Amino acid sequence: MDYLDLLKNADRVAITRLRQENEERLRQNKKGFLRFREPYQAVTTLPRAHWVDFSGDTVRIGAAAELSPRQHATLLAAMRAFMPWRKGPFNLFGLEIDAEWQSFRKWNRLLPQLPDLRDKVVADIGCNNGYYMFRMLPQQPRCVIGLEPMLQHYYCGKALRHLAGAESLHIECLGVEHAPLFASCFDVVFLMGIIYHRTSPVEMLRDIRQAMRPGGVLILESQAIPGEEPVALFPAERYAKVPGTYFVPTASCLVNWLTRTGFSEVEAFASHPMSGEEQRQTEWMTFESYSDFIDPADPARTVEGYPAPLRVFVKAVNPG
Repeated sequence: MDYLDLLKNADRVAITRLRQENEERLRQNKKGFLRFREPYQAVTTLPRAHWVDFSGDTVRIGAAAELSPRQHATLLAAMRAFMPWRKGPFNLFGLEIDAEWQSFRKWNRLLPQLPDLRDKVVADIGCNNGYYMFRMLPQQPRCVIGLEPMLQHYYCGKALRHLAGAESLHIECLGVEHAPLFASCFDVVFLMGIIYHRTSPVEMLRDIRQAMRPGGVLILESQAIPGEEPVALFPAERYAKVPGTYFVPTASCLVNWLTRTGFSEVEAFASHPMSGEEQRQTEWMTFESYSDFIDPADPARTVEGYPAPLRVFVKAVNPG
């Protein structure tokens, strides 16, 4: 089933056109496309799992005995091609994938404030490889739609969806800028680790609210700086070595952004410092990670001299 059949207010013509344009673009036999398309295609030759478990810290898809040695080799090669793995962990037919982020820690922090997902239409904007989408499935949502414009994560998420046989998960090669195409469509929206990468965070929040149904709930998680004042850091060039970081708010600033864009019942419900235990280099993510972004002489500062980041969680409601 096409999930658009559930979204009566979506701009079906525009979304269909974007899908067609994406299909044409992704069919190109250029190295940048083949790099992730070919591993995905290899995964589609593998059988879907007979057994899955999305209830624990590790997303588990399939048992080792379900694949032959040759199929295990195909799986391993494909999963290595999707490196670096940012979100996880996963266990795929016995193959342990230890991602850079121990993403279950974030999930466990938001669980006490998780809205009722049963029979709801949910969006995960910037869904990466779909780790959080899989974690939503035990709550029995009607469908979960992930928007992910990066080809590495898009194809990895599609590969995992195939292996799991997760028909209620859908991944589109779209970004947050396409939210206006989904007017009044979503009961719940997850926006985690995205807002500080946008040059216009307030405009983005307005677009997201318009994509939500009246009474819909937003779960937003963001990098943040310490402090009580409603201010945001705008780094000169990079923040924690990341060039695509723009506004890094305090928790009160984030609450003000949401309130002034029309959300109600805005509540910052969790805040914690980042650490090298939660985000770190692994066999599946061999590049620099959190410990490389922090001043070794002062862990309260980034290598650029800015305040070291917190992670802040906020819940808000679209009043309609």
